Amino acid sequence: MSLSPYVPIIGLLALAAGFALFSVAAARFAGPRRYNKAKLEAYECGIEPSPEPVGGGRFPIKFYLTAMLFIVFDIEIIFLYPWAVNFDMLGLFGFVEMVLFIVAVFVAYAYVWRRGGLDWD
Repeated sequence: MSLSPYVPIIGLLALAAGFALFSVAAARFAGPRRYNKAKLEAYECGIEPSPEPVGGGRFPIKFYLTAMLFIVFDIEIIFLYPWAVNFDMLGLFGFVEMVLFIVAVFVAYAYVWRRGGLDWD
């Protein structure tokens, strides 16, 4: 087993790590040092943070619905890209499987649409 195919990947990882370390070090030396009480706070927008969420302690279900939609469509893209790359090798079986997968995703999309998950009030 030869490690030569992994040399470019290791080189890219080393380059990325080096750039990240250089950026952090350069920001430490080149960045402004004007610290004040507001700048050292954990929340800088001017609104005092509270332990309770605004609105009585419960988050609207739309937050969770939006997150679930993102996950559904993100997984769809993750499956569609390799399928598109290998479409010729998969043949009819791959095409039928992807049509079934897209139908399942469309059913989820239609369900969310009918339940009002795409309405922004």
